Amino acid sequence: MANDTSSKPMYEKIFETVKNQILSKEYEVGERIPSEKELADEYNVSRITSKKALELLAGEKLIVRIPGRGSFVLDSSVKTGASDSEQASQLPRSAGRTGHSNDCTTIGLVITDFGNSYGTGLIYGMEQASRDNDCFLVLRRSFGVPDNEEISIQKLLKMGVDGLIVFPAQGEYFNEEILKLVIAKFPLVLVDRHLKGVAAASISTDNVTAARVATEYLFGLGHRHIAFLCPPPTDTSAVEDRIEGFIQAHAEKGIMVDKELWVTDLFSTLPDSFRNDDNVERDVQRLMAHLRQNPSITAVFSIEYNIALLAKAAIERLGMRIPQHISVICFDSPPTDLGGAYAFTHMRQNEEEMGRLAIEHVLRIKEGQAATNNRVTLDAKLVIGQSTGEAPIRT
Repeated sequence: MANDTSSKPMYEKIFETVKNQILSKEYEVGERIPSEKELADEYNVSRITSKKALELLAGEKLIVRIPGRGSFVLDSSVKTGASDSEQASQLPRSAGRTGHSNDCTTIGLVITDFGNSYGTGLIYGMEQASRDNDCFLVLRRSFGVPDNEEISIQKLLKMGVDGLIVFPAQGEYFNEEILKLVIAKFPLVLVDRHLKGVAAASISTDNVTAARVATEYLFGLGHRHIAFLCPPPTDTSAVEDRIEGFIQAHAEKGIMVDKELWVTDLFSTLPDSFRNDDNVERDVQRLMAHLRQNPSITAVFSIEYNIALLAKAAIERLGMRIPQHISVICFDSPPTDLGGAYAFTHMRQNEEEMGRLAIEHVLRIKEGQAATNNRVTLDAKLVIGQSTGEAPIRT
């Protein structure tokens, strides 16, 4: 007589049904089975119930659950006790992939934004490296909004990308999707910054050394009263590292750091505020007031090119000239070969190399040839422009 299953909990009924479908080869090895939501809808139960059924299947090594991609049927020959990553490595390359050929390696890129001063070279390097390595790059911008970043990562994973490169929206409060990828040992590389407490591979500029070199250059021109301009320091590790380099340069020369000369609350150049005329005007007015209140300032260290433009506007509106009255140095500056861009003295980051290394590192992690927590830093080059000169004598 058949067993009476009417008294069994629903999660057990779902478990047994899917188990039988797997054993009868209705779902082949490597094939995706219905998700928690799909099972919940099909059986008219809560996702807690369907999740429990999937956990039972995973517990019997019938499936492996891959964060962001789904649950897939395992080969029965996979050894008991294998880790999730070991189990996942047994799946066909096509597991969880949609929309592109099994032989096509695709890498997702989530970046805050890009422009002629920074970002374009980074993407150029990635695109060229993807061509050289016969793979494809899929780009999404987050505009510095963590929710956009999280959704973009989720959608790229659903597409079945083989790896991800992420330019994090924030450095202090990284989103949950990044943490999931790190835990799952998914091929992930962070660019331009690293996340504290997260053992993920990263490719970035040696921002501490670069900021120290820039500051020492200003010291060499006789500048001692230097305004440091940046967005809130907690925004990214890159900002914090540049502050550290600025402070180190002062310490090594025995020069006191005067934080009264700093402005660290400029928001208009952040990706989620950029191109807003009201925000830009507010920051320019803020800098004009700061320069009036601190007439001892002879140089400005801007954390990035767009903040240098704010400083230039503030200085010129006050009737002063660069560099005769105030020198300006920054990170990055658009090429001036074709005209139109002001040639700031700046630290030029090696964007194309950073992009190339990011692609190659993702591919090495994917093939198991690189550690997932490597941190690579690149040197920046001091480029002398029109915006710096000898410190004027203040009377």
